[in-house]
Amino acid sequence: MNTLLWGVFPYIAMAVFVVGMIWRYRFSQFSWTTRSSQIYESRLLRIGAPLFHFGLLFAFGGHLMGLVIPKSWTDALGIGQETYHLVAVAGGWVSGIMIAVGYLILIIRRIAVPAVRKATTIGDVVMYVVLTAILVTGAWNTLTTTFDHHYNYRQGVSPWFRSIFTFQPNIELMVNSPFSFQAHAFLAFLILLIWPFTRLVHAFSIPVGYVTRPYVVYRSREGATSTARTRRGWAPVRTQGTGNQGADDVAPSQGA
Repeated sequence: MNTLLWGVFPYIAMAVFVVGMIWRYRFSQFSWTTRSSQIYESRLLRIGAPLFHFGLLFAFGGHLMGLVIPKSWTDALGIGQETYHLVAVAGGWVSGIMIAVGYLILIIRRIAVPAVRKATTIGDVVMYVVLTAILVTGAWNTLTTTFDHHYNYRQGVSPWFRSIFTFQPNIELMVNSPFSFQAHAFLAFLILLIWPFTRLVHAFSIPVGYVTRPYVVYRSREGATSTARTRRGWAPVRTQGTGNQGADDVAPSQGA
């Protein structure tokens, strides 16, 4: 069971994530959307969404620093364990509070506003359940690491996470980790597994082309700024005489 959880499941989740994202982008681009409910309610959304999303960005940066950067690197830079722990805990609390407040506002909005509630799909419900479990276990881990120094995730979860990408997963590191860290890691890969099948795909909708977009030139209508009389499209126009035609001869105009 431990081999399946910590040595096989991460690869299954990542494979489904990559293949699922490519498939959805290739064959179902019209569903690649946030399915925004802003049209139904915007006041709570303007408050909760920025708090939640910016909090997630800060938390992602903290996880990247804690999981990817080995302890030996920070030691080599002269960053001691106490300094690292202080920065990690402070950043974790700030991002955690932002995420918790924003997420609570969004959940209340989705339940309390009838139109938003009706627009909620089964996929949304599954996504919110998994996200809630991730946030709860993450908050508990932050709380325990703040006051309890018996477990150092930089010597447990972090080396295991890096070993996945060297295709030599150190399963024993996760087996000996506290249950809350095990649950948080499992749920993180679970959300990765269901990611391509939910509205979470919008996280990868980066408007790269916006930087190189062409200029948009706005022109006002001629009639709105000019008093000149506009000639009808079917009105005859004067042409220079050729052959038997005189200078004053006219020929019907040709429409565009």
